[in-house]
Amino acid sequence: MVSCEKIGYDPPTGSGYMDVKERVTSAFSQFSERSTRPRQIIAEGLIHLGETGEAFSADDLLSRLRKSDPRIGRATVYRSVEKLVRMKVLDRIDFADGSHYFRMCGSDEHHHHLACTKCHRIVDLHVCLDNDQMKEIGRREQFRIDDHSITIFGLCKNCRSR
Repeated sequence: MVSCEKIGYDPPTGSGYMDVKERVTSAFSQFSERSTRPRQIIAEGLIHLGETGEAFSADDLLSRLRKSDPRIGRATVYRSVEKLVRMKVLDRIDFADGSHYFRMCGSDEHHHHLACTKCHRIVDLHVCLDNDQMKEIGRREQFRIDDHSITIFGLCKNCRSR
């Protein structure tokens, strides 16, 4: 069972932190030997988004990438994003409206998210239930808990002030 011990909202810069460019290029080289032009464009777009910390939908990414190459395929972009989610390079947040947003988090370490339901801003949250709480939940509900992910939804400061 994994648990977070950190409290705060800033992305960590400790042992779990990895350079965005390194994470993306390493992941692409792991799932494909060929470095095709579409994969290079996708990698460049993801590196830029990862450096800004911006959340994005797959359609947002596709629109941005088509500015560099109008012929880039939707299926190629979607497959790449899903592979990167499975590889835990990208986190996927599922919103109640059915939309999915992705974000390259600043850490490989276990963490959770705050997500704005209006603008889809996503923030790393380094607060977690402790191991005793997780064990109690599992015992009470007769579950063996292998892992967990928590996203707290609400309105960010900017959306509340509008």
